Amino acid sequence: MTKSKLEYETVINKSLLGLLIFLGTEIMFFAGLISAFFILRAGSPSWPPPEQPRLPVQVTGINTLVLLFSGCTIRQAVSAIRQGRSKTTTRWLLATGLLGVIFISVQGYEWVQLVKYGLTMSSSLYGGLFYTLIGAHGFHVLVAIAVLLTVIIKAFCNRYTIDNHTGVELCQMYWYFIVGIWPILYTLVYLS
Repeated sequence: MTKSKLEYETVINKSLLGLLIFLGTEIMFFAGLISAFFILRAGSPSWPPPEQPRLPVQVTGINTLVLLFSGCTIRQAVSAIRQGRSKTTTRWLLATGLLGVIFISVQGYEWVQLVKYGLTMSSSLYGGLFYTLIGAHGFHVLVAIAVLLTVIIKAFCNRYTIDNHTGVELCQMYWYFIVGIWPILYTLVYLS
């Protein structure tokens, strides 16, 4: 290839391509879980079963706002690094991590309370679906927090610059995925 041909080719970053493929598989994974939810729910005479404890809709609604707000804070982190403001980037990343930890902590507390009231994986189909769907999302939030922690450490070490901040942007994309899938799950599981 000549140099002029290379100049006109669009090259996608390998890390970005890998993340896009990974997110595609994750979307299919959650689509499968959501499909199973619809199928099993449609076959049930009453949903949720009357003997099951009611889910804490209000608390989880507020927790949903916490997670949605974390999408705003990570956006601010990316905006700051694009402007070369490293310390501001780190602060926004820390805020995002804190909001993620708050979200997963509230979810964990909710699970403990629901188990005390008798909603377990084996108590019913409803319980199994609840813990599978919400647990899958919770696992992804934990992974996102771990990835974010790595990005925060690199930000503290000044590894990101105005010209080299792919890690922050990739973290943002994954974070947006976990933020974006949650309102769907919240609506299906808690509100329907």
